[in-house]
Amino acid sequence: MSSQQIPEENLPVEQGTAHGAVEGAGDPFADPGLPAHKPRIQDIDERAANRSERAVALMFTLSMLATVGFIASYVIFPVDQIVYIWPFGHVSALNFSLGLTLGLALFLIGAGAVHWARTLMSDVEVANDRHAIEATPEVKAKVLADFADGARESALGRRKLIRNTMFGALALVPLSGVVLLRDLGPLPEKKLRKTLWAKGKQLVNMNTMEPLRPEDVVVGSLTFAMPEGLEEDAHDFQSQIAKAALMIIRIEPDNIKDKREREWAHEGIVAFSKICTHVGCPISLYEQQTHHVLCPCHQSTFDLSDGARVIFGPAGHALPQLRIGVNSEGNLEALGDFEEPVGPAFWERG
Repeated sequence: MSSQQIPEENLPVEQGTAHGAVEGAGDPFADPGLPAHKPRIQDIDERAANRSERAVALMFTLSMLATVGFIASYVIFPVDQIVYIWPFGHVSALNFSLGLTLGLALFLIGAGAVHWARTLMSDVEVANDRHAIEATPEVKAKVLADFADGARESALGRRKLIRNTMFGALALVPLSGVVLLRDLGPLPEKKLRKTLWAKGKQLVNMNTMEPLRPEDVVVGSLTFAMPEGLEEDAHDFQSQIAKAALMIIRIEPDNIKDKREREWAHEGIVAFSKICTHVGCPISLYEQQTHHVLCPCHQSTFDLSDGARVIFGPAGHALPQLRIGVNSEGNLEALGDFEEPVGPAFWERG
């Protein structure tokens, strides 16, 4: 419908020209101003102000205690401890205590700051007009003056109990983040330096799960072995076999170039770690004629007839050799553990 078809009484009229409009009507968006300031009980009663100060200081102090509790939780609770807490049920004691203490520490700092602002800091509302983005010298001077006024009105210098407990709470809370770095993973300690191999441990064929005898290993063959006593259904089987897995190869003694390798072997039977010294991949590709073994991940190549030294690829050092012999039952056995850590280098390696 066009405007020509709309009844004249329904057409919009311009503001100020409508029939009956009041001349000089006020601006509907005029600034209504600020309400009258009403003093708080703390403004007129010093005892109430002191009570608020003690309440704020108590919250900051409790925050410090919660932060100390957060740090202590790492020492007190083992990572695998499960406890029953109503109504949450069975939960990790460590996770629950860490979440509770850190949550309390942060909440109490915030609650203390809010209570401080609402009861002791100045609550006089001030209206400022918008100004240009760039700051003039006058504006800078005003900001500094306002800051000084705010510091004075907050009574930070006079309320020393609040000031000192707040600084204490703020200083301790960052320690929670430092402690969290401890949760990036377990410290290696000496675990990467030792394996299950020890003097007298028999070499067990990983395919037949039977002890290996010298006659079971023929020239040119590759056999994988693990220490006796290690069961596949053990909870730590994967972490242990990742350090203890062996390659058993038989080489004609005259073809062994490295003197120590020959001395640590038994009738040409040599035992080297199966774990590549690059990034820890299991090595399984053996070339009979050259006695070279190849890692399938990044093609690091080791010469098993020359101390398993690296002849190609990114690996940084030779495969560790395990000294072996034969026990009274005629089975192959270890004569000790590896003399150096197996697998790739690590930050603690000496």
